[in-house]
Amino acid sequence: MYVCVCRQITDNQIRDLCRGGASSMTDLRAKLGVASECGKCSKLARAIVKECNQTATFVNAA
Repeated sequence: MYVCVCRQITDNQIRDLCRGGASSMTDLRAKLGVASECGKCSKLARAIVKECNQTATFVNAA
């Protein structure tokens, strides 16, 4: 699904970037431009990053 309509960024693109090492909105903004225009996507983008970080922590703990 589209998270950032301004930049045509999907949740899958954000998750792929997180799997590649991005762990913050600063990383997303620098690499994809998420939340750099109208900012309406920032809440959902943050939630996706948080979800990815929690999943990575859980996987690393195992």
